[in-house]
Amino acid sequence: MRTRIIALVTALTTLFSCQQSPEKKLLASAAGVSIVPEAHETKPASIADAATILARPQVPVLCYHRLREYKPTESASTRTYIVPVPAFKAQIKMLADSGYHTITPDDYYAYLAYGQPLPAKPVMITFDDTSEEQYTAGAAELGKYGFKGVFFIMTVSIGRPGYMSKDQIKSLADAGHTIASHTYDHHNVKKYEGEDWDKQMLKTKQKLEAITGKPVDYFAYPFGEWKPEAIPELQKRNYKAAFQLASKRDSLAPLYTIRRMIVPGDWSGDKLYKWMKANF
Repeated sequence: MRTRIIALVTALTTLFSCQQSPEKKLLASAAGVSIVPEAHETKPASIADAATILARPQVPVLCYHRLREYKPTESASTRTYIVPVPAFKAQIKMLADSGYHTITPDDYYAYLAYGQPLPAKPVMITFDDTSEEQYTAGAAELGKYGFKGVFFIMTVSIGRPGYMSKDQIKSLADAGHTIASHTYDHHNVKKYEGEDWDKQMLKTKQKLEAITGKPVDYFAYPFGEWKPEAIPELQKRNYKAAFQLASKRDSLAPLYTIRRMIVPGDWSGDKLYKWMKANF
């Protein structure tokens, strides 16, 4: 009789200790904290269909290039890709003060493909082209707020004057930032044929993986331009998703045409906030 009572008590204790109370879930949700699925809430076995992915609300994905002062001889179109460091700092401070939380491409992929939860007010901060100031000014500023960024690397530039070194790229990866591919030499994807696919997609992926010791699963199209033929080529080379700029997402493969927005250097934090709301 005593043995049966002990067994019953043990079973009941295990049952209740494994359950998360509705009150705890409610409090976590109200605090803007992502709810971690319980043990029996497993991730779906297959990726959601395109219509489901397209129906999910998009997350603001910001795109930066150069972080430096303007030069007197630069045209207005060139300046679109340049953000002076003080302006960048003000924009990042706005995100922090407004309660935004940075997410990684893995986070966004899990949300789009499987419906996994995201933190309150998610945002992704990305950098293209490997410029060294993205490391010295960009990553340094993100670090003040515990933010993580995504660095799309053009591998031909690695180690050249004014660009990031292998050690700097590895340092970013070790600090929790995401290293991703931005082709070998910024060649427009719309012009790819023959050996271009391996040169611009596969070899860059392999080089970055050798530098970081981590998988490289994401790709950004130079100039934001892509063509439908690029999608199966990315899939063949085991990229999970790809990022463009502002054009319409592909109706059949939205994971390979995720939208981003370029942030101009003359935007205040308030103006950036308004454009994020309007575009996403």
